[in-house]
Amino acid sequence: MTTALITGTTAGIGSAFASRLAADGHNLVLVSRDEKRLRDQAADLHDRHGVEAEVLRADLSEDAGIAAVEERLGDRTHPVDLLVNNAGFGNKGRYLEAPLADELRMLKLHCEAVLRLTSAAAGTMRARGRGGVINVASVAAFFPRGTYGASKAWVVQFTQGAAKDLARSGVRLMALCPGLVRTEFHARAGIKPEKAPDWMWLDADRLVAAALRDFARGKSLSIPDPRYKALTGLAKLVPRAAVAGVSSKVGRAPVKG
Repeated sequence: MTTALITGTTAGIGSAFASRLAADGHNLVLVSRDEKRLRDQAADLHDRHGVEAEVLRADLSEDAGIAAVEERLGDRTHPVDLLVNNAGFGNKGRYLEAPLADELRMLKLHCEAVLRLTSAAAGTMRARGRGGVINVASVAAFFPRGTYGASKAWVVQFTQGAAKDLARSGVRLMALCPGLVRTEFHARAGIKPEKAPDWMWLDADRLVAAALRDFARGKSLSIPDPRYKALTGLAKLVPRAAVAGVSSKVGRAPVKG
């Protein structure tokens, strides 16, 4: 039985990945900052699907947390076959409105942690001649959107470049670029995305199903919804100043109360 390690697994897209992979018969390594929620999730997945669900508490915005997951990924006696780098967060407000410390923490989580964990996983996978990595980015990667969009653009470029370099190794890599998904993401950032129309919202379970289909087909980039595929395609044709104006207005209103 294969094993998948998922970061940021207790809510949203990470939780949807855990449920789908458990249903498909994968053992799991669940990574998050909240140990109680991790243990509750692990027990639920074990009871529902009969899989083994290992718990690893780690804050991936800190060196110690990244190192702990690197160590687990490097364990050749209990190898990880699929890594899903999903952990992430957003900051409220425009550039210079968010504290610099929060911006740096975001870069550490979205870029340094993704680089280090992908490298730890891909190294052991290449030695075995098989394995895969899904790095969760965002459609924000294709729009001017401050530090968040820039960090997700890095995830896309890094993942596609690494996928090309490892093309003949048996290790597959894919960047997943979801749009707006109804999760805890916005509330945790203190953001109320009140200006986003209903059609922009995606279901996490359907998104994960589409992403896994793209991964099985060997794609290095997945935008798992035709509406967002059209939107990102249109963004390439529209002047960047206009795209930036629209992007800055969607999903940035602060939560009230």
